[in-house]
Amino acid sequence: MVLVSIAGTMRQQPKTIVFFGDSITEAGVQPGGYINLLQQRLEQQNRAGGYNLVGAGISGNKVYDLYLRMEADVLAAKPTMVVVYIGVNDVWHKSLLRTGTDADKFEAFYQAIIKKLQQQNIEVVLCTPAAIGEQKQGQNPMDKDLDAYSAIIRQLASKNKCKLVDLREMFVNYSLANNSTNMYAGMLTTDGVHLNPKGNALLAEQFLKILP
Repeated sequence: MVLVSIAGTMRQQPKTIVFFGDSITEAGVQPGGYINLLQQRLEQQNRAGGYNLVGAGISGNKVYDLYLRMEADVLAAKPTMVVVYIGVNDVWHKSLLRTGTDADKFEAFYQAIIKKLQQQNIEVVLCTPAAIGEQKQGQNPMDKDLDAYSAIIRQLASKNKCKLVDLREMFVNYSLANNSTNMYAGMLTTDGVHLNPKGNALLAEQFLKILP
């Protein structure tokens, strides 16, 4: 009886994984969203009991919004891992609303997020922003900036020894291989930015690979 009792107390608590981002992540918790699909994959593999998946996405967020709400929306959940998926609005809103984020400020705020998380011994996973238009590389209006900001994220991942999920590279390659009519949207997104079922499935499979 004593041995059984000891074994019970040694069971590991579920690992809390926070997905931290904008409207793409906000939609991820909805039925068919990438976080919802990831939960389903874990259930199919009898692994769901080991994880607590938390979506912390807010529509319109940029990198500095994430920094400002870290305490309440991330650190309070005491996560094992945080998946940071930001950057689309920092680029997109430059053209759309004239309220984007300059590259130097983007890098500084992103680095501050990483530092604060790592100081709490939280594993940090970085994601490059996937797409603002799905036409072939260089043919979407904001490709140049999106590639530049993705390069910043890759450098930060290397510098801080973070795992990287390079969604930008995946989406560019997918479009090159599959977008024969060079459509702006409809391959992995509904509107060039937000994910359709194929896009959500792709993200779920990628994040399944990096879970601790």
